[in-house]
Amino acid sequence: MRTVIFDLDGTLADTSGDLIAAANACFRALGHGELLDPARDQFTALRGGKAMLTLGYERLGRAGDIAAVEAQYPLLLRHYADAIDRHTRLYPGAVAAVEALAASGYRVGICTNKPAELAETLLMRLGVRELFASVIGADTLPVRKPDPAPYRAAVEGAGGTLGRSLLVGDTETDRATARAAGVPCVLVTFGPEGVGVRRHDPDGLLDHYRDLGGVVSGLIG
Repeated sequence: MRTVIFDLDGTLADTSGDLIAAANACFRALGHGELLDPARDQFTALRGGKAMLTLGYERLGRAGDIAAVEAQYPLLLRHYADAIDRHTRLYPGAVAAVEALAASGYRVGICTNKPAELAETLLMRLGVRELFASVIGADTLPVRKPDPAPYRAAVEGAGGTLGRSLLVGDTETDRATARAAGVPCVLVTFGPEGVGVRRHDPDGLLDHYRDLGGVVSGLIG
């Protein structure tokens, strides 16, 4: 069964605003004010909570303060869970593109490095959980992307066939995951890296979701 697996943050949805707000809530509580900027720090936000905290501590002159990052991380997750969809928006055309794939007989799932519970919550809040046959998060298995095991689990959970699947993502991590799994990778050019994703040598590029069907069929039929 032909299968398309999507990354979540920076691929299906722009989640950077809510992620940065959660990190800034941590720093405000510590009396440091807002250290991260929603526009300038988008790329760091989509690398995850610890990356944002690390950047904030670097700006405080505390580079390498791993203990502080680890101490704040559970608080960041709590802040994020409390306001997970305040600023987050699905990218234009994403829902219609996923629905069109399903209507054409593709199986569809998600493989994300967001904790699974948060991924499930966000998808429910955005009203799109029912579109995906599988959701594999960072903590579903003992390993996470770029290890190929979560991707394989997403394909299997969606009822698909690994050899007729591909990954749609937005980062080098997604490209590395697909390469490790031996499947094609399509990277979106509307995420935080923009057209810079070309340097990761993906099998396909996606400039807008209206083009997804053609890109997918060209790679896996």
